[in-house]
Amino acid sequence: MTDRLHLSLQLRTRAFKRRFGIGLCALLLGGCAVGPDYRTPDMPAPAQFKQAEGWTQATPSDAMARGAWWEVYNDPQLNGLVEQLNRSNQTVAQYEAQYRQAQALVRSARGAFFPTLDLTGSKNRSSQGTGSSSSSLSSSSSGIRDTYNAQLGVSWEADIWGKLRRGLEADKASAQASLADLASMQLSLQSELVQNYLQLRVLDEQKRLLEATVDAYQRSLNLTQNQYRAGISGRDAVAQAQTQLKSTQADLIDLAWQRAQFENAIAVLMGRAPADFDLAITKDIPILPQIPVQVPSQLLERRPDIAAAERSVMAANANIGVAKAAYYPDLSLSLSGGYSSSIFSNWISLPNRFWSVGPQLAMTLFDGGQRAAEVDRTEAVYDQTVAQYRQTVLDGFREVEDYMVQLKVYEDEAGIRAEALAAARESLRLTSNQYKAGLIGYLDVVNVQATALSNERSVLNVLQSRLIASVQLIAALGGGWNAQTGLSEPAPRVSER
Repeated sequence: MTDRLHLSLQLRTRAFKRRFGIGLCALLLGGCAVGPDYRTPDMPAPAQFKQAEGWTQATPSDAMARGAWWEVYNDPQLNGLVEQLNRSNQTVAQYEAQYRQAQALVRSARGAFFPTLDLTGSKNRSSQGTGSSSSSLSSSSSGIRDTYNAQLGVSWEADIWGKLRRGLEADKASAQASLADLASMQLSLQSELVQNYLQLRVLDEQKRLLEATVDAYQRSLNLTQNQYRAGISGRDAVAQAQTQLKSTQADLIDLAWQRAQFENAIAVLMGRAPADFDLAITKDIPILPQIPVQVPSQLLERRPDIAAAERSVMAANANIGVAKAAYYPDLSLSLSGGYSSSIFSNWISLPNRFWSVGPQLAMTLFDGGQRAAEVDRTEAVYDQTVAQYRQTVLDGFREVEDYMVQLKVYEDEAGIRAEALAAARESLRLTSNQYKAGLIGYLDVVNVQATALSNERSVLNVLQSRLIASVQLIAALGGGWNAQTGLSEPAPRVSER
């Protein structure tokens, strides 16, 4: 009876040890990762933008929803130019390649979770002098020995403390930050191209205005010359008419190089040489769109630069765990085996086999404070990225407020400018009639004509400023980008390099 009890106790003890050992291994191999778990930094956002009161809201269009925000200007030629930029811009190509590098680092980090398999084969030829204590081991009288070796090895590092998991987490966050950087740069370049295009179209309208004005001034000069020959006007009136005509012609010539600069900038943004690109003149200026403005809290998901800053915080947080894991021992398992012989003919044979297997536990006992310094460094990097993230958010709020108030001010100014232009046109009509009737001198006409032209150009300049501010506001709102989908989609490929 006692023997049976003793045997039962032994069996229960062995079963308990077995279960305990299995549970301990599972705990070690699937243990919690050291270091802090990530939480998005707190960033209070106002309930609404200060300039949103009285803002004319627009329903988000399909173009904005799918990211092609430039389509809100309803200009097919502009759409084609931006699509060409997306395909061929060389700065986008640089950021796209940078993102692919980050993706490769993520794949490399995932590969660290799997065993490493190595195969080696070698032939060594060695010799020892006759005075050596081991010279009797030589396989020939000359002391020369050949050794053939073939070995297959397997090694695997157990991620007990989560060092590999934290490293993968950091690399994934860095890859997402790189993808957001790509989207941010692409949005910036798209915005630059759209602004250049809109300014170029306003210049085309300025050119048409100056050409019409030059024709009108030429007619005035002809009329003044006829009156001078008839003795009605003096020589001073002819000189004033010529001065006005030539000054306007000079302004018209000046527009040529301004337009060329915008055209060349658009060509380079599309990845083309300026000499190979021409943008034909059109008679239409894109219409100013209505822009939907989200609440400030949505801006955190709508701007790729904010998303990139937030993912950088995530990567810095994971790197703290990697640094803290250095305090704990590394456990690796290795297995190797093969054949070794001094004779090639029976090299691969059973008597020549060898093998080894076993775990290895490695731990640094003293490093002069290097690990502690690395932890302090990673924590400081984390604090830095948090501050950068919060500053990026604040800058985003400021930009939206700036462009909203800018658009509202330009809208009010445009109304006043339109009234001033209407009055200047009426004044010019009345003054011209008085001059033709001989009631006033030509100097009065010149002053009124200069005022009318100035108002015509001011109206166009305000329109240009409103169009540019609209582009800047759309870009400040993130364009059509969204972190929920933008960070999970593959990067756009640049097809022309």
